[in-house]
Order: sequence, then C-alpha cells, then structure tokens
Amino acid sequence: MFTAKDKETISSKGLTLEDVEKQLRYFRQGFPPLDILGPAVPGNGITCFSKEEQNRYAGIYDAWNGSRIKFVPASGAASRMFMDLFKARELLQSGNQAELPESVRIFFERLSSFAFFPLLSGLKGFDPLDRVGTLDLLLNKQGLHFAHLPKGLIPFHRYPNGPRTPFEEHLVEAALSFAESNRTARVHFTVSEEHLEIFQELWEKTRENVEKRFGLEFLVGFSTQSPSTDTLAVTSDNMPFRKQDGTLVFRPGGHGALLKNLQELNQDLVAIRNIDNVVPERLLGPVIHWRKVLAGYLIQCREQVYTYSKKLEHMCLTASDSMDPLLEEVAGFLERVFGVTHPVMETGNVEALRSYLLSQLNRPIRVCGMVPVTGEPGGGPFRILEKDGSSSLQILEGVQLDGKKYNATHFNPVDMVCSMKDHQGVPYDLQKFSDNDTGFISHKTMEGRELKALELPGLWNGGMSRWNTVFVEVPLSTFNPVKTVMDLLRKEHNN
Repeated sequence: MFTAKDKETISSKGLTLEDVEKQLRYFRQGFPPLDILGPAVPGNGITCFSKEEQNRYAGIYDAWNGSRIKFVPASGAASRMFMDLFKARELLQSGNQAELPESVRIFFERLSSFAFFPLLSGLKGFDPLDRVGTLDLLLNKQGLHFAHLPKGLIPFHRYPNGPRTPFEEHLVEAALSFAESNRTARVHFTVSEEHLEIFQELWEKTRENVEKRFGLEFLVGFSTQSPSTDTLAVTSDNMPFRKQDGTLVFRPGGHGALLKNLQELNQDLVAIRNIDNVVPERLLGPVIHWRKVLAGYLIQCREQVYTYSKKLEHMCLTASDSMDPLLEEVAGFLERVFGVTHPVMETGNVEALRSYLLSQLNRPIRVCGMVPVTGEPGGGPFRILEKDGSSSLQILEGVQLDGKKYNATHFNPVDMVCSMKDHQGVPYDLQKFSDNDTGFISHKTMEGRELKALELPGLWNGGMSRWNTVFVEVPLSTFNPVKTVMDLLRKEHNN
C-alpha cells in the first residue's frame, strides 16, 4: 500500500508504519461507543460551593506558594469568525443585497463600535459606503488580513490607549490571577507554525509595558503542534488519500494533539483556558475569583490524594478478610470527590482493592468549571461506566453522544486547573491517561474531492479521560467566548 516515498514522508513526520496502520484501522472499524450513565448534574457529579466555601478555597490558593503556569490553546484561525462576512461579500458582489442576513446589516450599522474600527478606518481607500471595499480591507491581505490571522491576534476590546487582542487580555488575566509570589507570571500559548512569528512580534511589542505596569517578569512561551500528531487522510473507501501528484495527505490531529505540548510544562499547577474566552479588564472580577476557587480546591484535593497515596504504599496487610478502615475511607473519598466507584472485586481480596485504589489515586487531577447550559455548541460533563465496572466523570463532546439526547444542565467552557505530578513530585506520562478509542472521524474536501480525517481524542475529553476529575459549577459571567464577529457587539465585549 505504501511506496518508498510514502515511507519517507511518514518517517519525516516522526510517525511509523505501525502508527499509520493503526489510524487506518480506526477508519475501517470506527470507535467503540461509550457507556454513558447520564449527564453530571448538581448533587450528582457537579459540586456547588457556598460563598463561604468559595472564600475558603480562594484563601487556600492565595496562601499557596507553588509554581504555576497558564496554558492557552491559541492556534484557532479567525476565518470562522468572519464566515457570514465572506458570504455577505459574495451576495454584495452579485447584486443580491436584499438577501443579506440581519446580522450583516447590524454589522455595517455598528461598524464603528468594533475595537478594530480605528485600524480599519485608517487604511487607505476606506469608504464606509463601499461595503464590498470595506470587507476587502477587513479580510484581505492588502488590508487588515483578518481572514488569515489567528483569533488570538484580532483586536477584541477598546481601551483609551488602543485596542487589545485576546493574546494581550490573557496576559492581563494571568498577571491578576496566576502570578507567583516571586513576581513572575508564566503563560504558554500553543500556536500554528505559520503564525508563530506574528505572536512573537506582538509579545516583544507588548512586553515592556505589561511588565512595567504589573511589576512582574512575564515568562511567555510558545509551542506548535508536533508533526508526529498529524493523521493520515483517507478516501471514502478508506484508502490513503493522495494529492494529484500522488503524495499522501496528512492533517492536524485536532486539539487532542496538544497533549504533548501540555506534557512539556513542569509547574505544580496549570490553568487551561481557550484563547477566545476573554473579557475586558473591567469585567475580570468573577474570572479571577473563580480561578482562585478552582485552584484552591485542587490544592486541597491534591494534598489529600498525596496523603492517601503514601498511606496505602506503606500499608501493612493482614490475612484478615475484614475490610481495613483506610481502604473504606479512600474508596469513599474517590467516590465523593472524583465520582470514581471501584469495580466489584472478589470478596476478601484486600490486596487487589488496595492496588486498585492506589492506581486511582496516582493520576493527574483537574478541577473544571462548568457553566449552566446556554445553547452554545460543545461538550459537557457526564458520568461514564468503565469497562471494568467502575465509573468516572468525563467531559464529552457532542459527537461522542452518538446522536442521543441527554437532559444536560451544564456546559464545558474549558476553564480548568490541573495538577500533573505524583506525590513524589514526578510528572505523569500524560499519554498513559488518554483514551485512544475516543477519537472521531470528520468529513472534509480537498482539490474538489471528499476525504475523511481522523481527529485524535480531544485534549479535555478523550485526552484526559483517565484523569481524576472534579466538576464545579461556575457562573455564566466567567464564560464569554467569541465565536463570530457579532459576538464582539455583546455588552460583555463592547464598552
């Protein structure tokens, strides 16, 4: 099936023939369905904190002195933000102005309200009455070139000293919620290879002002998706898809490929938040408060995990069939905090239970904020029955629900705090806690032909499916994503 040239291409990406053949099996056989017990809800999988509890956990975080870093997936292209404008330009060029959707009419009526308007209006040839020309200047290379930029570099918010991009807003948020006592703030952005230089240029332009303003040293890092996480594209009959010149086609494996980037971080706590989920600085209060609450609760949970791990490792077992109180205590903790139940085991097999509980404790931990459902597309919190009969809490994407409808009450905004080291301070191998059977297949086109693409297990769903997980209800005020350009006109983003 593969030529000598194919094998060179595969090898150049850091992949092996075995890797590619495994991908082909997924195309042919599909992915096994999950055994979903139901959505996690308050009182059954989702934890709700009183104001007193919130303040206590925020206080734990404020008093903590460990290392920390903010991890921001930022490779998403802004082209999706402007899809309606692409269509509108086609309609305007063809003279079908009457068919413009209401959102596009509002876009032009409120054009001056956007944070990027001063940049747009300052361009040579700008004429607000020339709608096609305005869209050309906004989207094309001879203008602002927003159709090419990543979302993280689009001006979102107005400030007296000029507009601010999501990249810059994340720096401010990190300074106010995730800086260390040594006056250091670490932020890591994952970006596409083609946009790496632009991000670096903006950072160099921004650095002096932001460090002087907050009195912090910012340690800002960038990484790109590894080519070894690319996946082979196939035809409709599951044969390798080839370009006209016969070369194989590989595609990025989705945000699940960022597990390798996350693995490279070596701090005690990692906060993860999407690039487009930002608010102007004046509205950061709830975001900062709940970042501290989630982090404080994670610190408390982790300390208990470490204590139990050490006790179980040094536990002296007897020949008695009676259950040791420590085992009952640990099992109760896992179920109460992480929603983990243990499988039915042979009566009296105390050693098997001890080993199982120890293996459950020795996992990465994440505390995930969950907001009430609002109709936004995306995943949510669920309870899953594992193959061994145990149960766990997991984040599932809509495609993993196999078309079934669930009365979910909460939504995953991707706002979490993670711990990725064991009780001895050794980083976990994150790949061992991913479920490779939770990827999915999507349909695309290339050169006018249909192809099938393989998406790796998503970073916060399948990629973290074997982590110890806590879901915490957080208010909608912490979730303000920008999916389309019109979202920038919401009061949360528009001064």
